[in-house]
Amino acid sequence: MLRLGVTGGIGSGKSFVCRLLEQDFRVPVYDCDSRAARLVVTSSDIRRGLTRLLGAAVYRPDGSLNKPLLADFLFSAPDRARLVNAVIHPEVKRDFRRWTEERTACPLVAMESAILFESGFRDTVDAVLLVDAPADVRRRRVRERDGLSAAQIEARMNSQLADDERRRLADFTVWNDGLSDLRPALSQLLHRLLAEQEAGGSSAR
Repeated sequence: MLRLGVTGGIGSGKSFVCRLLEQDFRVPVYDCDSRAARLVVTSSDIRRGLTRLLGAAVYRPDGSLNKPLLADFLFSAPDRARLVNAVIHPEVKRDFRRWTEERTACPLVAMESAILFESGFRDTVDAVLLVDAPADVRRRRVRERDGLSAAQIEARMNSQLADDERRRLADFTVWNDGLSDLRPALSQLLHRLLAEQEAGGSSAR
C-alpha cells in the first residue's frame, strides 16, 4: 500500500481534491479533521489532555466539545496550536494506522491534513501532494464558506506553515485556482505513484 498525504493552506481546496480522489479515482481518503473531531469526544486520553489545558469547560455537560472555546484558545497565541496538537495528534496517528490496516487490499490510500507537516504526520505517509492556490482566492473561499472576518481569516492563515515552506517540503503540487480541471493532473500523478510502487521505488523522500 502507498500512502499519499494531501495538504494545503486554508482555502486551498484540498477537500475538493480529496473528493475527486474518492469519487473519480476510487482512492480511500482518511480525513484528519473529521476523524479528530470524533476522537476528541471518544478518546479518554484526548479528553484528559484537553481538560488539563483548557479546564473542564472545554467539554459541555452533554459530553460534546466546546468548539468556540477551543478555537479561541487555538488562535489567541502562536504556541497554543502546538499544545493542543501534542494532545490530539498522537491519537490521530494511531487511528490512521488502524484505518490503513483495514484497507490492505487497496494499492493506494490518502490522508487529508491541513497541517500535515506541522503535526508530524509526514512520517506516516510515503509522499505528499500539496494543493495550492493564490492567496486572494483562498481568502475569498474561506470568507464565502465560513463567513469569517478578514482578521479571523488572516489569523488562521498565519497560524499555518508558510506557503513557501509547504512548497519546499511537498513532493508534488497541484494548482487549484478554480480555472482548470484537476483530474488530468491527478490521474497522471496516481499513475506515476502506482508505477513506481510496482517497480519497487518510491517518490517519497
